Amino acid sequence: MRGIFKFLLNLTPALALGLSVLSSQCFAEELLVVTSGGFAQAYIELSTPFLKNNPDLKIELQRGPSMGETVNAIPKRLERGEKVDVVIMVGSSLDELMAQGKLLKGSKVVLARSLIAAAVQKGAPKPDISTKEALTKTLLAAKSIAYSDSASGEYLANELFPRLGIAKELKDKARQIPAVPVGEIVASGQAEIGFQQYSELLPVKGLDIVGKLSADVQKETLFSAAIVANSTHVESARKLLAYLSSSEVQPIVRKTGLDSIDGR
Repeated sequence: MRGIFKFLLNLTPALALGLSVLSSQCFAEELLVVTSGGFAQAYIELSTPFLKNNPDLKIELQRGPSMGETVNAIPKRLERGEKVDVVIMVGSSLDELMAQGKLLKGSKVVLARSLIAAAVQKGAPKPDISTKEALTKTLLAAKSIAYSDSASGEYLANELFPRLGIAKELKDKARQIPAVPVGEIVASGQAEIGFQQYSELLPVKGLDIVGKLSADVQKETLFSAAIVANSTHVESARKLLAYLSSSEVQPIVRKTGLDSIDGR
C-alpha cells in the first residue's frame, strides 16, 4: 500500500487524483441488499443520501418477496446460500429466519408499519371498501380479484376471506399473483380489483387507489431489516440499518406510503 501512495506522489497532480478516485472505486465495499416490495420504494429514495455520505460504499439492490416458493423469495435465496448482506422483509418472516440461524443475532431493526389497500384500473369506478360489510359486497360483485403472494395476500386468502364467510364464492375469481406486483396486473386490466400493501400500489402507474382497508378488516405489517449471518460486511451493514431506522428518515418513509413505527 505504501508503494502505491509513493507512486501516486511522483505523478502529475491531475493523473494522481484520477488514479486515486479509480482506486477508491475499485476497492469500495459493496453490500447486497434484498428487499421485499413493501419497503422497496422507501429504500430507493433513502439510499441516495446514504451513499452520498458514504462514498466508500456501493450497494446492489435486488427484490424478493418475504415468503413463498418463487425463486427470488428471500427465504429461498438464503436457503441456497446466496451471498446477501442485508434483508428487508416482513418482520414475522424475518423472525423465522433469525430463529433458523440465517440472520445475525441481535441485528434486527424495525423500519416501518404498512397497511393493505385496494386499487382499480385508472378511470374505473371506485367500489366501496369503507367497512367490513361494504368490502364483502364489493368482493362478491367483482368479476376478478388479485392479491399478492406475500404477507398481505396470505392474510386475505387464509384469514380475511374465510372470516367474511365468502372464501368459497371467491375461489374461482380471486387469484394470488406470484413474483409480479399486483398493481401491474390491475393496471393492465387483468383483474378488476387488486389488494396489496399501500406502499407497493402507490408507485404503479395506471392505477386509482380506492383506499386502505377499514380498521375492522385491516392487517398491519411491520417491515424489518437484519444482517445475514454469513455477511462479510457486518460493520457497513450496521451503519446502513442504523440510518434506515433513524428519526431523520421518517418523512421519506411516510412519503412512500408507509407509517412510522413510533408516530414520528
